[in-house]
Amino acid sequence: SKRTDPDHRLQQNPQGAVRAPRRRGLGTDVELTLVKDQNGVQYTSPPGSSDVDRETWGKKIDFLLSVIGFAVDLANVWRFPYLCYKNGGGAFLIPYILFLVIAGMPLFYMELALGQYNREGAATIWKICPVFKGVGYTVILIALYVGFYYNVIIAWSLHYLFSSMTSELPWLKCGNSWNSPNCTDPKAINGSVLGNGTSYSKYKITPAAEYYERGVLHLHESRGIHDLGLPRWELSLCLVVVVFILYFSLWKGVKSSGKVVYITATMPYVVLFVLLIRGITLPGSMDGIRAYLHIDFNRLNNLEVRNVTLATQFVRFAIFSVLGYMAYKHKVKIEDVATEGAGLVFIIYPEAISTLPGSTFWAIVFFIMLLTLGIDSSMGGMEAVLTGLTDDFKILKRNRKVFTFATAFGTFLVALFCITNGGIYVLTLLDKYAAGTSILFGVLIEAIGVSWFYGVDRFSEDIERMMGFKPGLYWRLCWKFVSPAFLLFVVIASTLTASGLKYDEYIFPNWSNLLGWGVAMSSMLFVPCYAVYKFFSLPGTFKERIAYCITPEHEHHLVAEGNVRQFHLKHWLAI
Repeated sequence: SKRTDPDHRLQQNPQGAVRAPRRRGLGTDVELTLVKDQNGVQYTSPPGSSDVDRETWGKKIDFLLSVIGFAVDLANVWRFPYLCYKNGGGAFLIPYILFLVIAGMPLFYMELALGQYNREGAATIWKICPVFKGVGYTVILIALYVGFYYNVIIAWSLHYLFSSMTSELPWLKCGNSWNSPNCTDPKAINGSVLGNGTSYSKYKITPAAEYYERGVLHLHESRGIHDLGLPRWELSLCLVVVVFILYFSLWKGVKSSGKVVYITATMPYVVLFVLLIRGITLPGSMDGIRAYLHIDFNRLNNLEVRNVTLATQFVRFAIFSVLGYMAYKHKVKIEDVATEGAGLVFIIYPEAISTLPGSTFWAIVFFIMLLTLGIDSSMGGMEAVLTGLTDDFKILKRNRKVFTFATAFGTFLVALFCITNGGIYVLTLLDKYAAGTSILFGVLIEAIGVSWFYGVDRFSEDIERMMGFKPGLYWRLCWKFVSPAFLLFVVIASTLTASGLKYDEYIFPNWSNLLGWGVAMSSMLFVPCYAVYKFFSLPGTFKERIAYCITPEHEHHLVAEGNVRQFHLKHWLAI
């Protein structure tokens, strides 16, 4: 706020934050806070904040790169291009842009503004509306669950990177110790050999497929999720390296992670550009790109379009140029080689790379890209856990380095279940249930808490104090009405259309689906459980308890005076 008090001198603390003394009058506390500028980054100390020594980003670019790195992850490579292709190609851009406008951008803006203004972690930020603190724990637990298996995928990338440092890529030919007697040279596989509608991407006896499933995962030694076996030592070593990279990137907070993202957030774009240029020079690449852009309006009724995300076009064109090349090489249709998930980035793409001149170079470049994409997203998720809990429990904040190590080591121990012979089944379960419906539910409750209970008008005033201008009507309408309604629809639709777990031809037993829903519910239940706990832990009458639950902590004195903003219709109608 740039308001000044003519009756009181402004005071400046040693850190440079300028604020006016409190004035008490008419039964209210008024604290005037000025914007502090440190290293080009502006922020305010919100009312009731005592964390004046909190570390800040070194530069604006540190923050920007961190956001970009967290937003663009492995899913942009292995899931989104195929999802776009499968759901109408160019027509998919219609719901994509629509959902981006009504939900993606408004909620992204809300997240950033809420965090930057209040300068609190996921749990303590709910001082603005204490009853919703459970949402913070929901987000923290989801981030922790994702870290359990996400680091495993990064470890796979590291394993492939090490394996690529040879004159001949190990997945180029049959005849290795991990190959089965049925291993077939890809040159001998074409459309006429496949027949019977068999997709090439499901043809699991190629050298690349066998290297991934038999050489890396040892999936052939497991009978299912009930038969895991022991962790693979090669993957365990890779996982140790990944965990140590994350630890030394995060142990000093944004001071260390803000520097690491200069590499991890920019490298993928450089590599993708190089891969795109190489991809479009391959025979058949234009067919792949045309197939990607083909417009099919009949596919837009598929509810899977809910999984859209902010991503670069480089990814999609780079991937489909290579898929077009693979289809040309094996004389099959694009849909026969198009796939998603690990099969795309650890089987189809590596196989395509192995046939190119200078294949070792291209493989190293590709897996460096996967490694950096994974690390900066994993950093963002783990930082959410660390910041959320250290802000809430000061003993953890005083021992940040020890707690960071304990968290990293804990994720390592759980991740060991994902690098056993049947670990891919555990990873598949976590990938579907850990952050699917639960994260959508968390964001829905957050939007309701901020826009309705805290108040979209008050939130807009916070942004105005921080930025110098008030968000436009478009943002305020989306925050209060459009985005919550959209999220509610998606949460209900994703729950009703949920299908059982499946990995290729393996059908998971019923108990594993129940376990998966247990994982999802374990995070979501924090919202109602904490709300009940908060209500019964507060003093006063029923009405006073409700008031304390939904009133910002720095305004709790108003409850005793009977001046509760949320008890007036004006609050609920404000925009």
